[in-house]
Amino acid sequence: MGLMKEVIKEIGNKSREFYEFVLPPMDMYLNDENLKIIIDIPGFAKKDIELSLCGDILSIKAAKIIDEKDSKTLISNQRPNIINKKVRLPIEIKEGEENIESAKYENGVLVLVIPVTKKSKNITIE
Repeated sequence: MGLMKEVIKEIGNKSREFYEFVLPPMDMYLNDENLKIIIDIPGFAKKDIELSLCGDILSIKAAKIIDEKDSKTLISNQRPNIINKKVRLPIEIKEGEENIESAKYENGVLVLVIPVTKKSKNITIE
């Protein structure tokens, strides 16, 4: 029975590692006014999620604290404990401006709205 328990634990660990480094799942919607990003981050408290925007790179970091008494009886751990992801956004971000219109986290879903920078450029015809 001990071997089976170890196999299940290892499968859970690999699943969790995949989620931590490849995911979380994310959808992006772009229209003329804004870019809407929807990110699934279930199981994290709002206070444990950190977002930053540097140029067109969005960084998403989250970490949760594991209760010591629970870790002693852990059989399977597929849910992620850490998220650390960087995503290149498909829009131009102006430096030094307020870039995030809104950020809401509810029921494990983070929704960001980023205004699209409208810039006009004269085109020279040669």
